[in-house]
Amino acid sequence: MSQALRAAASRLENWIKEDALPLWLERGLVPGTGANYERLTPEGVPDLESSTRVRVQARQAFFFAAAYHRGWCPQGKQVAKNLLAFVQQNAAHPSAAAGYTHLLDKDFKVVDTKQDLYDHAFFLLANAWCYRAFKEESYLQEADKLIAHLDKAFGSAVGGWVEGDYPYACRRQNPHMHLFEAFLALFDATGDAKYLARVGELFALFQSHFFDAEKGVLFEFFDDQWTRLPNAKGDTVEPGHMMEWVWLLDWYHRRSGRPVAQYTDKLYARGLEIGMDKSGLLFDAVSYTGEVMDRNKRCWGITELIKASLVQIRAGNPDAEAIAIKGVDDLFTYYLCAATPGSYVDQRGAQDEVVVDVAPASTLYHLIVAAME
Repeated sequence: MSQALRAAASRLENWIKEDALPLWLERGLVPGTGANYERLTPEGVPDLESSTRVRVQARQAFFFAAAYHRGWCPQGKQVAKNLLAFVQQNAAHPSAAAGYTHLLDKDFKVVDTKQDLYDHAFFLLANAWCYRAFKEESYLQEADKLIAHLDKAFGSAVGGWVEGDYPYACRRQNPHMHLFEAFLALFDATGDAKYLARVGELFALFQSHFFDAEKGVLFEFFDDQWTRLPNAKGDTVEPGHMMEWVWLLDWYHRRSGRPVAQYTDKLYARGLEIGMDKSGLLFDAVSYTGEVMDRNKRCWGITELIKASLVQIRAGNPDAEAIAIKGVDDLFTYYLCAATPGSYVDQRGAQDEVVVDVAPASTLYHLIVAAME
């Protein structure tokens, strides 16, 4: 690692340790409940009127468990345990065999009981990391219970899982991407090959449906047979997800030995080609031909660019280190620039202006993974 890259890594790590963790420990946690607020306002205080997505509790449990495991937050163990205990007590599904509800109101009462595949991917991830960090069997047992529930309730005969227990317009690659991540995390936490086998199933789904070799892109939206939707939505490409898959596929390669360079090199190159604005930020959505469909740029996209660039540095890409270093600079310039240390801007617009200035707790998941990488 070069001195410049090491400095960029230290800058991001120090922001997590010295700014983000103290702020979210002090202001992000709901007193007396164990829960986490959905977001902070631009003034750096909790938004007391906001509803709370149940999955945010899982993402924050991951954030604090990972920070504890890394040695960055001694309090993280108890915070993560409290978050998952709160969900078990207050947001477990009232009638399903396992799993969780979807949405809480401002008083942290359940107002939407639907079960969503994307939500549950993060509960698998949170339990994987709590098991890894705390070595308590209950977290692994909960993960296995969730997997069995997803397979039985939402498993699909044509691969993967359906979206949930509600009417949906299409199937998404995004929940499957995060299940890919969660199963890899479970394998890392346990060494049990059964989890790596599940990653292999999802890798096959990526190869056969999500990735288009001819166009060199990752598609997002499909019908129930995994056929890409025949409209503008079906043409949609999210550059941030292309970068995220570069990182995930490399992780899978390092655990399984499966060759993935034919995918990672193409996704990275095409993501830069069609997904990057002149400033260096990634558009939220483009078409596979390069037409910009959504000129906004969320904070998480740049974290995935950084992670993908680190993969490409290891692969010998001569441009990747400069992109990674600039990515960290851009992260601080455009997003980690809120008036309250440890908070952030969530979204920039077409001219890189601020369009969403609240700080969703869910973004901390992306930021800490980039810092750990």
